[in-house]
Amino acid sequence: MFEGNMTFRMKDNQRTKSFQLKSSNGHSSSSVSLHDGSSLAEEHFKANVQDGLSPVNSESEKSELTYSITVVGASGDLAKKKIFPAIFALFYEDCLPKNFTVFGYARTKMTDEELRTMISRTLTCRIDKRENCEDKMTQFLKRCFYHSGQYNSEENFRELDIKLKEKEAGKLANRLFYLSIPQIYSWMCGWTRVIVEKPFGRDSESSGELTRCLKQYLNEDQIFRIDHYLGKELVENLSVLRFSNLVFEPLWSRNYIRNVQLIFSEDFGTEGRGGYFDHYGIIRDIMQNHLLQILALFAMETPVSLDAEDIRNEKVKVLRSMRPLQLEDVIVGQYKGHSKGDKSLPGYTDDPTVPKDSLTPTFAAAALFINNARWDGVPFLMKAGKGLHTKRAEIRVQFRHVPGNLYKRKFGTDLDKATNELVLRVQPDEAIYLKINNKVPGLGMRLDRSDLNLLFKARYPREIPDAYERLLLDAIEGERRLFIRSDELDAAWALFTPLLKELEEKKIVPELYPYGSRGPVGAHYLAAKHNVRWGMSAVRTREMMRSSGQKFKAGTSSFLSSSCSIIQSLLHLLPRNKRREAIFLRCSHDEGMVLSFLLPKGSHC
Repeated sequence: MFEGNMTFRMKDNQRTKSFQLKSSNGHSSSSVSLHDGSSLAEEHFKANVQDGLSPVNSESEKSELTYSITVVGASGDLAKKKIFPAIFALFYEDCLPKNFTVFGYARTKMTDEELRTMISRTLTCRIDKRENCEDKMTQFLKRCFYHSGQYNSEENFRELDIKLKEKEAGKLANRLFYLSIPQIYSWMCGWTRVIVEKPFGRDSESSGELTRCLKQYLNEDQIFRIDHYLGKELVENLSVLRFSNLVFEPLWSRNYIRNVQLIFSEDFGTEGRGGYFDHYGIIRDIMQNHLLQILALFAMETPVSLDAEDIRNEKVKVLRSMRPLQLEDVIVGQYKGHSKGDKSLPGYTDDPTVPKDSLTPTFAAAALFINNARWDGVPFLMKAGKGLHTKRAEIRVQFRHVPGNLYKRKFGTDLDKATNELVLRVQPDEAIYLKINNKVPGLGMRLDRSDLNLLFKARYPREIPDAYERLLLDAIEGERRLFIRSDELDAAWALFTPLLKELEEKKIVPELYPYGSRGPVGAHYLAAKHNVRWGMSAVRTREMMRSSGQKFKAGTSSFLSSSCSIIQSLLHLLPRNKRREAIFLRCSHDEGMVLSFLLPKGSHC
């Protein structure tokens, strides 16, 4: 959108970087659309043309430019916790132009000072430099203003336009609008550049209606659909890891990769956001956007270039090649309340904003497949949930077994030790590590599993910028690579809409799991159906539990040993074509831990 009528100065390690930004039509950005389809934008543009405005070249003319960022939905949690802090971080790093103002717009009645007080609580000078922090905050807050109004009121938006013009003081204006609000967009069209926050509808139909509305007044390259996970450091690193390292690209196919896991978990529940969440659920909130976008980036073919359209073209090809989701390849769950020591943990339906009979899933696991030459037959397993035992987001790539492995007798039945695994930990503690097998030093031949580990906070002490900072700066620069195109959105909804409708029409009851647990047992059965084990191995889990001061019960080893003999006997009772089925043992330890054992045909206890 902005290609050249504004020059920004950006400091990076004492070097100065310049980049040119200009409105695509050579004039200022437009303003607010009206309910009847006319727009203040058109009036503003016509006035500029009549005044004979031309592209700005001289330094004196550049000083006459203004830049306005309006956050619609300014009183919401997302704006307070992410968007305003991200704008301040860009200001702190000198990435914003000299003449800029920030406006908040929401239904909540508030003064300018009250807005400043509200957002000042979440501002931090957390990046490298710490000097002049208070001065920077004071300067930033002086540029912040507020206007209260309804989201469907033409009159209120005209009032906002008047306030914007007052701050612009007759200078050539560039305007950026961030829609940090739920799905009520049908009236909000016609702005030159609009950042649209998810959810992008609830299904194919509502998403298509939103897109049609926006495209009445905007070109596709003026719409910035934001998915903040695409701005995560490790997600950006995914393509770099694959396409700039010869060791990985030849392995990136069905020939070497056994399965791919995309895992998202939160250790908290809805906590007051139940009203919003119950309308969408975990599949719409996390899987259809965050995890599916990561999957598309992971699985795409090499793009022609790093141009936004080349990358998004390849992502669309992946999405269109995917097999439609079937109900039998999906597990849904909902966390329930329980007591843990002296602490009582609430269930999802205990949230006062959630209906008591709600069937909305707070957990989902799904197996997806890509029907193309590179990925045919490789299961891509997604898992997302709230109220689980830990907070993490990661991509796990499990490679195939070594054919004719000379050391297979040293592995026994531990499948995790017999295969390599590449893990990209998106959050927390960003890291990339590769699990390999190696010999333990000493006499004899004993194998161990070790990690080749790149822990980002150890290798790069500078704090990693928040995803919203990266994406807001990209929007300012007109870089669309990390934003979602309309045909991407259509392809994503085409995968999930039939499943969502079936879940709701059949009123599928989610499997209950305790708040703070590892999720419903059904997720393990789903993985076993595709000969996959989720997440960390039991060995790794034991190590983590020991490191945190927790120990397994004394009788666990003998219990597992005797159970293994029983399983061996059971396997011999099964028909040969059924021996690849997985058998699960649920062991009730202090933390309600579930140990799963995959026993493929030919395995020995």
